[in-house]
Amino acid sequence: MTRNLLKSLIVILFLLSPIAEAEIVIAHPDVPISSLSQQDLRSIFTMRTSRWPNQKPVYVFVLADKEPLHRSFVKSKLGMFPYQLRMIWDRSVFSGAGFPPILVPSTQAMLLRVQNTKGAVGYMDDSGYPILTGVKIIEIQ
Repeated sequence: MTRNLLKSLIVILFLLSPIAEAEIVIAHPDVPISSLSQQDLRSIFTMRTSRWPNQKPVYVFVLADKEPLHRSFVKSKLGMFPYQLRMIWDRSVFSGAGFPPILVPSTQAMLLRVQNTKGAVGYMDDSGYPILTGVKIIEIQ
């Protein structure tokens, strides 16, 4: 029984390993900051902050709500559930007060869009960290 339990735990850990990766916040190199508080990050991703300190516009890129990386990022970095974030975006759009973030289909598209859009911010999993070029890694305090 102990051997079967160990095998089961190994399988569970293997299945959860992609979900357990940490998320990193990336930004275009022209973004004038290198760190953000969790509250500032939440303000950017809830579209309440629309300008960087240098008054240049913020462009937020996100993955689809169903993506595991998106769900993990929203929970761990923003401290909320994805459905709560979606409700904030929808309320802002329907009231005419704002725009939703820009949806990208994959992490590769996220990286390309952030690299090529001044003022852009997005997120990646840390497995891509060694190969991230053309973006700034934003530290979350």
